[in-house]
Amino acid sequence: MLKKFSGLSVDNAWNSIFIFLVNGLKCYLFFWVILSIFRIVFIADMHSYMSLQINADDIKKALVLGMQMSMQTVGVLTIFDLLFLGIGNIFSHHRGRQFLNIIMLLQLMAVSILFVARFPFYRTYHSGFNQMLFTGMHEDWVALFWTMVDQFDLPVRLLGAMVLAIVLFYLWQKFLDWNVTAYLPVKWLPLRWKGRIVFLLLVYFIARLSLFSGSWSWQTQIDWENSAITKDDFLNEAILDDGQAIYRAYRLKQRSAASNGLSYTADDIRDFARYLSGKNIQSDNLNDYLSKQAQGPVITKPRHIFLLISESYANWPLLPEYDNLHIADGMKSVIGENDTAYCKAFLPNGSSTVNALMGVVTGFADANLYLTTMVDKMQQPYSTAIAPQLKKLGYTTKFYYAGPSSWENIGRFTKAQGFDNFYSRSDITETSKGSVWGADDKDLYNLVLDDTDGRSSFNVILNVSNHSPFEVDLKANGFDSAGVKNALEPQYQNDDELLKELGHFWYADKMMSDFIAAMRQKYPDSLFLIVGDHADRYNIEKTPTMYKRYVIPFIVTGDGVNKKLFSKDDVGSQIDIFPTLMELIAPKGFTYYSVGRSLTLGNKIAANYAFAITDGYIGRTDEAGYTPEGFLPDKPSPDAAAVMKYTDAIRGISWWAAKYGSHIAVNQVQTAAVSP
Repeated sequence: MLKKFSGLSVDNAWNSIFIFLVNGLKCYLFFWVILSIFRIVFIADMHSYMSLQINADDIKKALVLGMQMSMQTVGVLTIFDLLFLGIGNIFSHHRGRQFLNIIMLLQLMAVSILFVARFPFYRTYHSGFNQMLFTGMHEDWVALFWTMVDQFDLPVRLLGAMVLAIVLFYLWQKFLDWNVTAYLPVKWLPLRWKGRIVFLLLVYFIARLSLFSGSWSWQTQIDWENSAITKDDFLNEAILDDGQAIYRAYRLKQRSAASNGLSYTADDIRDFARYLSGKNIQSDNLNDYLSKQAQGPVITKPRHIFLLISESYANWPLLPEYDNLHIADGMKSVIGENDTAYCKAFLPNGSSTVNALMGVVTGFADANLYLTTMVDKMQQPYSTAIAPQLKKLGYTTKFYYAGPSSWENIGRFTKAQGFDNFYSRSDITETSKGSVWGADDKDLYNLVLDDTDGRSSFNVILNVSNHSPFEVDLKANGFDSAGVKNALEPQYQNDDELLKELGHFWYADKMMSDFIAAMRQKYPDSLFLIVGDHADRYNIEKTPTMYKRYVIPFIVTGDGVNKKLFSKDDVGSQIDIFPTLMELIAPKGFTYYSVGRSLTLGNKIAANYAFAITDGYIGRTDEAGYTPEGFLPDKPSPDAAAVMKYTDAIRGISWWAAKYGSHIAVNQVQTAAVSP
């Protein structure tokens, strides 16, 4: 009797375990199919972003690897499902099913929202979910919300995501009700010990593959860092499902927060400093290496200097092949003047406006540090900061920003780095509605014109109009939308969003050239430096070259400047702006500090957070193996080792100086002092 009771108990226990695991496998299979279908739909809908060289085999490889990698994502989701199911089963099987359905509904809502959001995110950043998710945490949330409403149809997309989640939940209910045992090849399989072993081995097999993203062990595992197996950026991004992409962004954010992405010893920093400065000295003071002596002024010292950082002002519209669009005629006219120098091989400091802000204000290359959040630790400006060094030449330093002072802590940050005055949207008299990000460029420039008087001044101006949700009244400002539309290739002429984006570039360009003309009339001896904050937001082509996608212009115009100021093979980045300015105006022997180099003295390598540029070549530096892409014909390939050494040097020194200060010592790594 006891034996019979024990046998029944074992069978009952096994049946409970079997049903529990089968429901878990159903969750697993359901999500795996959903994520795979999502990937197919994404590739099909966004196929225009694929390069023309892609074939069916490339797409197949991307889909197969994507399914493998999604096993890990699905495994994580299933763990939560089993946890809720198990908790509910403590009370009853009915309660377990209720708990399972609750967590499934929440998960389906999450994956649906992410799937719907993936499309506009990729169109904006040419990437799956990335670190911009975390950059957004420092943004103006109200402005960000209205941008998503106006530019990305947030209510419609959110409604669509909810409808999708409801449909998927309905299908899930049907799938959950499906009686698996009725379709097993032998009905005794769950009850006999051989069948039980086979079933448990199957569960183990799936669990192990999920743990290692479709591989059997970590030695053969492919993760987000090495999943780019195709020759196409779009397909490589499509391989990662939304969960994998968010995990990638999180890991990169962790590295950034802890500066794990950069790790150098004191000896490394000395070696970098000697290499970068060309000084064969032994010093524990980083400033001894960063100090430079001005060669003597190239132009008469201007009364006013204006450094214009223009939102999303890429270089590609300035290229001759886009002349028929007439969206950059203002700055092309300025470039055509005899007193203007133009570098067309220039890199931003990073992929967003805050990277440009940090680079221009501090003189540091991007080094995985969010300097605007470190204001409370800043005892005084960095030695390489631009404002204090301009003050030594007699200039009052001012920073004008079209948006609110709270954005990226910009008001406190610029003041902490030595600017005498900071102006934001609250100081601007607005004659048009502007956007959620700030006042229109015209109103910003009018503030600068009204505020500039006879006292010598150095002025940094950061505008915002060429930024989504693109709300400038283009018609009222005279934009010839019909002319631009007709100038586009036929396949782009019905893209209203592209036309709006091009119109806002035109507006930014026109307001900038109008401001330069107005200020020159008021103060003819003014000097203007013009640069984009970043590119990589929109292009006409869906698969632009690396040069067209990432390069920004650097333009210098003013009395005494000439076209030979920069040689044709000079390149630069935003950290090179300040030393270039010093070599233009500073008296001979004037000491200044910079990580970057002056273009007037010949600069042949420039780099930023992920790219390096040389004469005729641009390439990624954040991947194993530096493979540059040519953008000028008949140019010799760059020395990859020299490019990487320069890149490591500017980033390493910037990282050390920002995190530990100017003193180079082993024990300094144990502290977090921020000093000049």
